[in-house]
Amino acid sequence: MLTFFKTLDSFVWGPPLLILLVGTGIYLSLRLGLLQVFKLPLAFRLIFTEDKGEGDISSFAALATALAATVGTGNIVGVATAIKTGGPGALFWMWIAAFFGMATKYAEGLLAIKYRTKDANGEVAGGPMHYILNGMGQKWRPLAIFFAFSGILVAFLGIGTFSQVNSITDSLQNSFNWSPKIVSILIAIIVGLIIFGGIQSISKVSEKLVPFMAAAYILAALTVIALNYKNIIPAIQQVFSGAFTGTAAVGGFAGALVKDAIQNGIARGVFSNESGLGSAPIAAAAAKTNEPAEQGLISMTGTFIDTIIICTLTGLAILVTGKWTVSGLEGAPLTQSAFATVFGNVGVLVLTVCLVLFAFTTILGWSYYGERCFEFLFGTKYLSLYRSIFILMVALGGFLELNLIWTIADIVNGLMAIPNLIALLALSPVIISETKHYFEKH
Repeated sequence: MLTFFKTLDSFVWGPPLLILLVGTGIYLSLRLGLLQVFKLPLAFRLIFTEDKGEGDISSFAALATALAATVGTGNIVGVATAIKTGGPGALFWMWIAAFFGMATKYAEGLLAIKYRTKDANGEVAGGPMHYILNGMGQKWRPLAIFFAFSGILVAFLGIGTFSQVNSITDSLQNSFNWSPKIVSILIAIIVGLIIFGGIQSISKVSEKLVPFMAAAYILAALTVIALNYKNIIPAIQQVFSGAFTGTAAVGGFAGALVKDAIQNGIARGVFSNESGLGSAPIAAAAAKTNEPAEQGLISMTGTFIDTIIICTLTGLAILVTGKWTVSGLEGAPLTQSAFATVFGNVGVLVLTVCLVLFAFTTILGWSYYGERCFEFLFGTKYLSLYRSIFILMVALGGFLELNLIWTIADIVNGLMAIPNLIALLALSPVIISETKHYFEKH
């Protein structure tokens, strides 16, 4: 079964999708005048401005909910997996995916506000399925349906449940020898208590947890890197050389080709920041704003925080400590081992707490994404059924194998990205026009 899914994963994440992902980001970056560079300071200022407009939650809460879904195991486990498989050069390709992905994330946030609607319960409904339908027309409904169906699969089988729960259980078992099966059931119960409260409940938890967990993790990672300062320059050299020449076998590292660095870096980068997947605009649509471009700018900061800051710190911590060359270390234990070189058992504990919080908030964010996709296909009548299935999937997360989980997650992520990227390219004239209009007005 693993061989079959690995083959399917290689096909889905082959050159066509990687070119489409990065190519869309490059195209939008050029058409928007490298907005991710010149408008980034403005974007950060907008996060904390007063909300003016209709919506269910504040712009900050929408960003926190989106970050809750993106700042997760991809930042700890995903980076470790990318480096272990693709070598240090994978980190460079994560940066490339993130840089151009910021323009993609801007476009997604803009379209989310422009084409959002309200569901039968009076709650805001938005995201790619809505901007495909309302922006591109009814004849594109099959593409919207394909996106929503893929979104439900990602929530049930991909980023939303299995990979997060498995990372939590793996980490807690490694640190405290807690039973994965019992932990996954406990997580399911807590998630159930929160998600039945809807977006208001999810955003309240996210607003409190996301800033705290991100700050704690950044501080810990910076300490590891600072105390290994002599290895920073060699580590950065490894990143750049590995990106273009591959990485030779060393210690317990089997070696990696340039192709491995590119594929693992971009795939894990997208898994982490979700630029191009179309997930973040589902949360962005709920923001209290009437300015599509403003929400686009705020959404863009999510990719910067997630990958340019947090993933980079994880990657450097793994590289400067040399733990990536140790045989048998992969996933969460690899990052834990890097932190333990400075903090000892306390480091393992700190990282375990961060990982649990990261993964838990990702589960909450993705429960909402999947719910909006489910509502688009089946209406509001059966939302309790969706939430019940989601909780069941969370409970099953501790019973599955790591390799199979990440492979399935990669496949369904790819399927979700395709219709969203088609929509972004088709609606690019709208994105450019809205952006021009906003900056002329302000």
